[in-house]
Amino acid sequence: MGKKTLGVALLTTAMLTVAGCSGGGSPNADETAAAPVNPDGVSGDITVLTNRTDLIQDGTMKKYAAEFNKTYPEVKVGFEGLTDYEGEVKIRMNTEDYGDVLLIPGVIAKGDYPKFFAPLGDTSTMKSTYRFTDKTDVDGRTYGIATFGTANGFVYNKALWKQAGISEWPTTTRQFLDDLRAVERKTGATPYYTNFKDGWPLSGTWTNSVGSVSCDSQASDKLAEMDKPWEEGTDLHALDTLLHDIVHEKLSEKDPATTNWESSKTLLAKGEVGSMMLGSWAINQMRDAAEKAGENPDDIGFMPVPAQEGGRFCATLVSDYQQAVNVHSDHKSAARAWIDWFTEKSGYAAKEGAVSALKSEGMPDTLQEYVDNDVKIVERSEARTSEVNAIDNASEIGLAKPDYRQKLIDIARGAVDGTLDGYFDELDERWSQARRTVGS
Repeated sequence: MGKKTLGVALLTTAMLTVAGCSGGGSPNADETAAAPVNPDGVSGDITVLTNRTDLIQDGTMKKYAAEFNKTYPEVKVGFEGLTDYEGEVKIRMNTEDYGDVLLIPGVIAKGDYPKFFAPLGDTSTMKSTYRFTDKTDVDGRTYGIATFGTANGFVYNKALWKQAGISEWPTTTRQFLDDLRAVERKTGATPYYTNFKDGWPLSGTWTNSVGSVSCDSQASDKLAEMDKPWEEGTDLHALDTLLHDIVHEKLSEKDPATTNWESSKTLLAKGEVGSMMLGSWAINQMRDAAEKAGENPDDIGFMPVPAQEGGRFCATLVSDYQQAVNVHSDHKSAARAWIDWFTEKSGYAAKEGAVSALKSEGMPDTLQEYVDNDVKIVERSEARTSEVNAIDNASEIGLAKPDYRQKLIDIARGAVDGTLDGYFDELDERWSQARRTVGS
């Protein structure tokens, strides 16, 4: 599965409430899927739904299950990989049959979590152990544990940038654009790649960087209070202006309609493309692509958004998909055992080069450049995500969908009529109207 995880690319994609999803019967919503004290007596057959079809096909998930069974021999784990994970699971959640363990789909409104998932424990207790608990906290209970977290920034080819005479990270968007021009002028490579056609790299990937410019962990929550999120001085204004200017100044691929995510990894690895905005989960994928292409994987670097606060770079840290227990599961203890083992013992986050959900774990090797350069990691609050999503849904903008940034790119390249300022005014008007609608 090429794009790996869409969750990493989401602001929080709870943009829609699943209409008519009753979940089947009326389970006891107070029945907690508590962590097993010990493996004795934990048994049952469980099905784990996943978007990682690639890890099922190459046998990786089967290996994880075999390791899990060394601790929980009486639990049989089966996997179901779904290519269109969001679409297929949304349909299945109209019934009780949506696995025992699943990744919480973005289309489920946060307030509806108790209808579909068993609580995993009190947030007040769990937050001392796990990162990102506020993302699935409903009325003081946590309903999901993150598969991992991801820091945001730009994956880039260090050797190519060095060839262009660039040895330091740009500290402003203007300097970033100057560096892209140098890459094009001195190397002939495409400085930036939008991945326009696949779409998802334009959606949550850019929106997940809200908070990186301002170095504010509350930046996303504050959207719930803003009438003009795209006015000058905001994170969205800075980020979307940068994307517009990259395209407008012809520093991206010539034909956005022909981009391809899988091939883009090889293009960047070979130095034919200079940079892409992505989460840190992508670093290992790019390095793997470099090895396969006979290139040096150490040439793949990761730089923060070109902005500083108090002379320091900042990078948002956001949760990827969260694993949850189906409220209808007959084997909640076994399901919870899998989630805990996968989070704490499998090594999955480290293998993906991602940030563990466990607070006791430090930053992964993939983020060593951030550590060495004292980049401030800003764990973004999700306390008001449901409010922001309600406004976003009413505005029909889609912060975690590609459409509005695809239009931004089309404006930038002259494919549709419009100006950047005019488009920002339109987005601000739609947002402010939606705030009044949602608040009324």
